[in-house]
Amino acid sequence: MIAAVLFGLLAAALGWLLWRKNRALWRAAKELSELRHGSGSGNRLRLHEPDSALEELLAQVNSLLEDKEAEQRSLRAQELELRRQIANISHDLRTPLTSILGYLQLLEQEDLPPKDRQEGLDIIRGRALALQSMITSFYDLSRLEAGEYPIQRERVQLYPLLAELLADFYSDFEAAGLTVELALEEHLPPVWGDRSAILRLFTNLIQNVLKHGSGVLTVRLADGHAGQSVSFTNDAPDLTQEDVTHVFDRFFTADKMRSGQNTGLGLAIVRELSRRMEIGLSARLDQGRFTVELQWQTR
Repeated sequence: MIAAVLFGLLAAALGWLLWRKNRALWRAAKELSELRHGSGSGNRLRLHEPDSALEELLAQVNSLLEDKEAEQRSLRAQELELRRQIANISHDLRTPLTSILGYLQLLEQEDLPPKDRQEGLDIIRGRALALQSMITSFYDLSRLEAGEYPIQRERVQLYPLLAELLADFYSDFEAAGLTVELALEEHLPPVWGDRSAILRLFTNLIQNVLKHGSGVLTVRLADGHAGQSVSFTNDAPDLTQEDVTHVFDRFFTADKMRSGQNTGLGLAIVRELSRRMEIGLSARLDQGRFTVELQWQTR
C-alpha cells in the first residue's frame, strides 16, 4: 500500500516536471514564432522555468538570433553604401556627359565662328578623355577588389622609376602652380613588386596632388630600418583630420560639391594595389600638410 502511494507521488512529481518542461518549451517556441514574424515584444528568447539544459539550448538559439541581426545590419549598411556609390557614379558620369552634349548642341550652329568651334571641340575632347579615365578607374577598381588584377612580382629599382615619372609630369606641375622639392636617395637596393602596378601607384598619387594639392610638393625616397619608403607631401589647407580617415575609401572626395573633377577612385586604387603587393600605406595631416606614404618592408 505504501509502495503504491510512493509510486503515485513519484509519478505525479515526474508528470508535473514534464508539464513544466513542456510548457517552457511551448512558450519558447511561441516566442520564436513571434520573432520570426516580427510580432514579438523582444529580440531574445526567455526561459520562464528554470532548467539548465533548456537554458543552454536557448542560449544557442539567442546566439543565432544575434548573428542574424548582425548579418541584417551588415546587409542594410551594404545596401545603403551601394546606393550611395551608384548615386556618386551617376553624378560623376553625368557631369562630363552633360558638358559634351551642351557643346555638341553649340557646335550645331551654322554661323558659329571657327575659333569658337575649335574651342568647343577641344572642350569636348577633354571631357571625353575625362570620361574615359573614369570608366577605366571603375573597371580597374572592380578587378582589383575581385582579385582579377594580375600582379607579377619582380625586383624593381624605385629611384629611376620615380625620377623619370616626375620628369614626365614637369609641365603639369608648372601649370598647377606647384613647386616641387625632391629628396630621393640614389643607389638603393631593388624592392619586390609589380613594375607597372608601382608606376600606377605613383601616377595616381601625383594626379591626386595635381587635383587637390597646392603650394609645395615634397617627394621623398628614403631607406630606413623598416625598409624603403616613398612619400608625397603637399599643402592641403582645406583638408580635415576626418577627411584623412576616409581618403582611401571608394568614391570619397573632399570636393563636397562633386564638381566632376574627381571620382574619389584614385586613392582607392592606390590602397588596393598596395594591399595586393603587401606595401604599407598610410596618410597623415600635419599643420596643413598632407602626406601619403608607401612603405616596402625589409625582406
